[in-house]
Amino acid sequence: MAISRYQNAPLLSLGSQYGTSNAVSIIRRGVTTGFIPITTTVVLQGNQRLDHLAAIYYKDSRYWWVLAAASDVGWGLQLPPGTVISVPDLQEVINALG
Repeated sequence: MAISRYQNAPLLSLGSQYGTSNAVSIIRRGVTTGFIPITTTVVLQGNQRLDHLAAIYYKDSRYWWVLAAASDVGWGLQLPPGTVISVPDLQEVINALG
């Protein structure tokens, strides 16, 4: 039996599951249209990773995929230096996914 990579993903209080492809498209569309505001942008330096940035900006490294979705990047844990990362307002992301 196959195991989903989202099996242990944190749940919203409304019962929706983070990390689904549907959530990623909602975040990308929200950022593109301005519905989800970007609070800051970061240019990756040296050995920075999205999970490290999520820990800094969201106090939880598990939200790395929110940064990847907002920045329109795929596998976000191995990005080259110089990649521009958009940091959306996490509460607005949660509201959009609600």
